[in-house]
Amino acid sequence: MRGEDQSTGKMFSYVSAERRIPADHPLRPMRTLVDEALKELSSRFDRMYAQVGRPSIAPEKLLRALLIQILYTVRSERLLMEQLDYNLLFRWFVGLEMDDTVWDATTFSKNRERLLEADIAQAFFESVIDQAKKRGLLSDEHFTVDGTQIAAWAGQKSFKRKDGKPDSTSSSSQSRNPTVDFHGEKRSNETHQSTTDPDAKQYTKAKGEAPKLCYIGNVVTENRSGLVVSALLAQATGTAERDAAIDQLGKVRHRKHRITVGGDKAFDTRGFVAALREIDVTPHVAQNTTNRSSAIDSRTTRHPGYEVSQRKRKRIEEVFGWMKTVGLLRKTRHRGRQRVGWMLTFTAAVYNLVRMRNLAPVVT
Repeated sequence: MRGEDQSTGKMFSYVSAERRIPADHPLRPMRTLVDEALKELSSRFDRMYAQVGRPSIAPEKLLRALLIQILYTVRSERLLMEQLDYNLLFRWFVGLEMDDTVWDATTFSKNRERLLEADIAQAFFESVIDQAKKRGLLSDEHFTVDGTQIAAWAGQKSFKRKDGKPDSTSSSSQSRNPTVDFHGEKRSNETHQSTTDPDAKQYTKAKGEAPKLCYIGNVVTENRSGLVVSALLAQATGTAERDAAIDQLGKVRHRKHRITVGGDKAFDTRGFVAALREIDVTPHVAQNTTNRSSAIDSRTTRHPGYEVSQRKRKRIEEVFGWMKTVGLLRKTRHRGRQRVGWMLTFTAAVYNLVRMRNLAPVVT
């Protein structure tokens, strides 16, 4: 028989949020991994807050909310708070009860600043890496390095002269947002700077592309599971990727044996290869023989491991693809190198959590 379309407007429910979330929901093992990482940071959270005063947003709930924002590609904190108000799944993951009041978006953003100052993103990232080590998911011998552009939250019109002289503008425009004619004008990072985000640099990675204000996000992945073991944000320059790679590999290299690192043709320079060998890292970067000789010779390419590294290195593009399409890093929503770098590191940790959930069973 046909059911009736009636709403009784019940005020109470005897089914908890825990029971409403399916037992096989993919967020359940994710919540277990996150809680384990946050438990290790508990003592660090204690040192961040005063012992008296009005309680703030719990840092555990704050980080879970930021994590859910990345996982579900929620564009802004204001929209995230709206989702938390009525989305039962989000409430359960963050740890909010059914009747708990959702925070104001401004309050949420201000509380996030405390985590930024304490560099919690790096601590959370390292805690996730420790879990991967315990599960045997990491390689300590073979790595891959690469970088990608992250568009800054600033427009080209904010890229103005440092000496304060006005740029060429259309005489017919007298509005607050005038039409600017850049044709024939030399614009470089030496003479110009963005007034919106001074840390962003004008840069183009490939010939023929229009330059844009951006940062360079650099990551190092291990070749066994494709997990990110290091993330570092750098200002956009022609050598940013290679400089960041040397810095990162110097920290992740093994003390007892040599490691290998793969990379694309942009890393095939004599200076970079020599710098790797100085820190006991074997360069397995792709050979660039366009109009010159490669810095990688037969003493490296003759080994079977070199070909394996060339196959494995392409998996690092999966990291960048996920970060940009899901993790909201195609164009950052933050300004300043510190904030953008914080989000890069935290997003890398979230990517690792997704990979770990898929690679190894998690007891919930």
